[in-house]
Amino acid sequence: MRIGYGVGAICTATFSTVPGLLLLFYMTNVLAVPAWIAGVVVFLPKLWDMFINPWVGQRSDRTVSRFGARRPWMLLGAFTLPVTFALTFAGPPLTGMSAAVYVAACYFLTATAYAFYEVPYKAMPAEMTDDYHERSSLLQWRMAFVGLGILLSGGVAPLIAGTDVTGYRTMGLVIGAVLLLSMLASFFGTARAPMIAQAEAEPSIAAQFAAARSNRTFMVLLGLSCAQMFSAGIMLAGSPYFATYTLGDPSATTTLFLGIVGPLLITMPPWIWLSKRYDKRGAMMLASALFMVGTVAMVFSGLLGPVYAHVCVLLVGIGYAGFQMLQFSMLSDVIVHDALVTGKRRAGVFTGLWTAAETVVFAFGALVLGWLLGATGFVESNPSTPVAQPESATTAVLYGTTLLPALLMGVSILLVTRYTLTAEKLAEAGAAGPQVG
Repeated sequence: MRIGYGVGAICTATFSTVPGLLLLFYMTNVLAVPAWIAGVVVFLPKLWDMFINPWVGQRSDRTVSRFGARRPWMLLGAFTLPVTFALTFAGPPLTGMSAAVYVAACYFLTATAYAFYEVPYKAMPAEMTDDYHERSSLLQWRMAFVGLGILLSGGVAPLIAGTDVTGYRTMGLVIGAVLLLSMLASFFGTARAPMIAQAEAEPSIAAQFAAARSNRTFMVLLGLSCAQMFSAGIMLAGSPYFATYTLGDPSATTTLFLGIVGPLLITMPPWIWLSKRYDKRGAMMLASALFMVGTVAMVFSGLLGPVYAHVCVLLVGIGYAGFQMLQFSMLSDVIVHDALVTGKRRAGVFTGLWTAAETVVFAFGALVLGWLLGATGFVESNPSTPVAQPESATTAVLYGTTLLPALLMGVSILLVTRYTLTAEKLAEAGAAGPQVG
C-alpha cells in the first residue's frame, strides 16, 4: 500500500519540478519571449487552479465507483497530462509573442489535467489511516518517491533539453512518458488501499472556501506553506539563471538542482524522528531555518566560487526535504482533526484548496522573478543570438534567487509559531467527539 501510493509522487514531483525549473528559461532564452511576459505565461494558467482544483476536490468527494472515490480522477489525469505536457514543450516554429500565446494555451490545459490527478491523490492519506504517526510513515514513502522523481527529472530534463528547441521537444516527450508510468503505477498500486471513511462533499465552491476559512489551523498551515512554496518557486525558476550568470556555467543547473533535491532521498528517516521527538511544529521550524540560512549564505557564491555555492545549496536541500514532508503530514492531521471536531469528512475540500494555492504561489515565484529580471534590463534571446546581460540584471539574478527566498522563509517561520495542532490535541479531539451546534 505504501509503495503503491508513494510511486504516484514521481508524477507530482516531476510536474512541479520541470516547468518550475525550465519553463521560464525556455521562453526567455530559447523562444525569445521577454522576461516579464514569460513570467505572466507561467503564472496565469495557475490562476485557473483556484477554480479547477476545488471543483475536482468537490467532485471526487461525491464520486462513487467500483474504483473508489479518488482513483477514477487519477486515471483521467493519467490519460491527459502526458499529452498536454509534451505539447507545452513541443517547440513549434514560433518566437516572441506568438510563442508565448502557444505556451500559455498548452500550459493552461496541462494545469487542468494535473488537477485531475493531484487533488484526489493528496486526499487519499487522510482516508487510508487515522493514526497520527502512521500518516508520517505513509508520507515518508511518498517523499522518498518525491525525492526520486525530482532527482531524476531535475537532473535528466536539463541534460536532455540542452539549449535548443529540438532538445526541449525531446525532453517533453520523455518526461511525458515518465508522468504516464507514474500515474498508472499509482492507480493500480492503490487498488487495495484501505479507506476508513468516505469524504462528504460541500454543496458548492463557495461552501468549500467557507469551510476552509472556518478552520483556523488549516488557514495557518496554508499560509506557512504558501510562503515556503513561494520561496521555493523563486529559487527553482532562478536556478538556470544563477548557474549561467552568477557561477558562469549553465551546466551547473543540474548539479545545483541535485544539491537541493538529493537530501530528499536520505533525510526522511531523520526528519521523521525529529517530528516525533520535537513534534511536527518543532521539526518544521528547524527545516525552514536551514533553508533560510542556506539561501542567505548563497549571496557570497560569486566571491567564494561554485564549490561553496553547492555546499550552501546542500543545506537548502536538507531544509527543503524537511518542510516538504512535514507540510503534507500536517495537512493530513488537519483533515483528520476537522473530521473529529465537525463529524464531517472533507478531505477533497481541503486538498483542493491546498493544491490550488500551492500551485498558484509556486508559479507566482516565477512571475515575480520574471518581472524582476524585466525591470532590471534582462535581454531575451535565442540560442543562435546569445547576448550579454547588463550588470543590473545579473545583480537581480543573484539577490532575487537568494535573499528574496530567504525573506519569504522567514515569514513562514513566524507562521509556524501560530500552528498549534499536536498529537496530544488530536487525541483530545478524538476523545471529545464531534462538536455539535
